[in-house]
Amino acid sequence: MYPVGVITLLQFLWELELPSIFVLVTLGLLLSVLFLCRCNPRHQDAPPTLPRFPLFNILSFFQRRHDFLTWGFKVTDQRLFQFRLLHVCQTLVDPADLRVFEFVLTLAHPLPWKQNNVVVVSGERGRRDFFSAKGLDLQEGFRILTGALPLIHGVTAELRQQRVARIYKRLANVQRNERLTELIPEILIDGRRLLQSWEKAGSFDPFDKIYGLVFQATLRCLTCTEIAGDPEVVARLRQLYEQVDRGTTPATVLFPWFPSPAMLSKARATKQIYDIIVNAINVRNQSGVHMNDTLQIFLDSGDELSAIVGFMMGLVTAGSRSTASWLLLFLGCHPKWRNEARAEVKNLIMSHTLETISDFNSPRDSTSTALSSIPLCAWERETPVLDMLIHETLRIAQPHIAMRRNVGPETHIDGKAIPTGTLVLYPFASVHLNPAMYPDPWKFDPARSQPKADLAYLGWGGGRVTCLGARLARLSIKLLTALLLVDFDFDTVDASGRIADPPPIPNWNDALSCRPAQGQFFLKYKRLDSSYWSSETRPL
Repeated sequence: MYPVGVITLLQFLWELELPSIFVLVTLGLLLSVLFLCRCNPRHQDAPPTLPRFPLFNILSFFQRRHDFLTWGFKVTDQRLFQFRLLHVCQTLVDPADLRVFEFVLTLAHPLPWKQNNVVVVSGERGRRDFFSAKGLDLQEGFRILTGALPLIHGVTAELRQQRVARIYKRLANVQRNERLTELIPEILIDGRRLLQSWEKAGSFDPFDKIYGLVFQATLRCLTCTEIAGDPEVVARLRQLYEQVDRGTTPATVLFPWFPSPAMLSKARATKQIYDIIVNAINVRNQSGVHMNDTLQIFLDSGDELSAIVGFMMGLVTAGSRSTASWLLLFLGCHPKWRNEARAEVKNLIMSHTLETISDFNSPRDSTSTALSSIPLCAWERETPVLDMLIHETLRIAQPHIAMRRNVGPETHIDGKAIPTGTLVLYPFASVHLNPAMYPDPWKFDPARSQPKADLAYLGWGGGRVTCLGARLARLSIKLLTALLLVDFDFDTVDASGRIADPPPIPNWNDALSCRPAQGQFFLKYKRLDSSYWSSETRPL
């Protein structure tokens, strides 16, 4: 997260189309970059610095991050290296009236440049030190190095640790057994409604259609009935979040105060997301109706508006957007695993729905009813095949980089000094794509043996920081995958419609969607006429 704003003057200049102003500002920025890059203070025990001119390193980091980090380890031949990142610090002013809600950026005072050293870590010892260090702060690392949602006054700006802890507590509430049990039929009904709009046969881009299922499930789990139950609002929110994504550029991360078209577009989208969520909260408060959803958990606990909106806006984008899409792509390439997963789901239906589903010749809508009758404990404990599939998909298709900032005293990682304020990264590729740990790392092999090293798998985080929404995410992926397996058969095909051979490979430079590196792939599908009511699963 980073600060962003639109003040009247800058907006006025942009609307008057005075490109010279922006050219001058850009030239000033470049001169500042050149000046600051000449300074290179070095700690005695510091990791080696990349030899290339710093500006090129900065651009490579934001444009082709995986390739850049891989190159850094190769060129330095070390387990740790560092480079410099320029960032602008600014004083933010709280809006006088949050009911009006404005994005404000103060340009009345000089904007101090800050030169952040970024240390990139690999290796088992470095991994152990990184994930166990007490002074490395997730929030600070994320705020500076990524371009998720802009900082919003009263919502996500300068969150106090107490408020962050409260948000985490509410996320834990959503993942209690009782709430997850209630969410199972809701997720399945939403998924069934979306699947009913599909033709009997066809093909689709999984990064569009499957993500649509995931986005709907995320809103159902983390927001409220007023939002998740309105298809038009869901579609509008997805469009706005995609607009925020498109506005995430190296310039908007490094120079968030610069009123570029991307920044202005991103600010407007974020403001509209905020308005939609606040409106839903106001509708609930005015109606006085008690709903069984996440918003009601916050309201019953007496949480303030900023905590509720911050929770909903931030966590909707917190998870991986590509995991379910890649899982289905992999299943479309591997009939053996697709059949095993389908058999596992059908066995669950046989084992847990005989007393609740009396007519196995009922309409296809009963699929969600049957799957809803499977208890939470069964979804979590009796699905070893789905667990293996998710585990391997996260390994291959999650181009994540753990980002931290040292907010404590100087510390050491793998014997190298990490001064206060240093940004520290650990790329998951150092583990998940390491052939010494995972032979033939790009091969999708859910049955592969797991390495014995410390923190040898980071799919759900590790050490002091793990994914707090892992339980909910895992359950949602299983439910949506089960819906598709029970009602459809499918294959992964390339852009020409041929069976994908070789299978697609995730592009780790695409940190957001991780789309295939070889081009576009589709899922070619057809509805299964017998569905789960086939003779294989019908009780005797």
